[in-house]
Amino acid sequence: METTNTQQPNAAFQPAVTLPGSNGVLVLGILSLVFLGLIGLILAIIAVSKAKGCKEVYQMNPEKYTLASYKNMNGGRICGIISMSILGAVIFIIIIAAIIGNM
Repeated sequence: METTNTQQPNAAFQPAVTLPGSNGVLVLGILSLVFLGLIGLILAIIAVSKAKGCKEVYQMNPEKYTLASYKNMNGGRICGIISMSILGAVIFIIIIAAIIGNM
């Protein structure tokens, strides 16, 4: 008895690749948390802006890229946002302390 393989390999199948820039966004986001202050703010702004571009590329063709690389990009973006929020809160507290100190 012969067995025939009825499943033909898909010639157009392309394995998923890493989203370009996703690892860079993750590194910049993490470094923005490590270097809080002016350097951290600059790194956070770069991470968030690069993440926007990566997200647009991913949304054009999501099946082309791995989900892990998308999650890396999103994690870096979130780290950048957290870093900017911490810096904003610190500046706000310093301003309030200066106002109260001058009363």
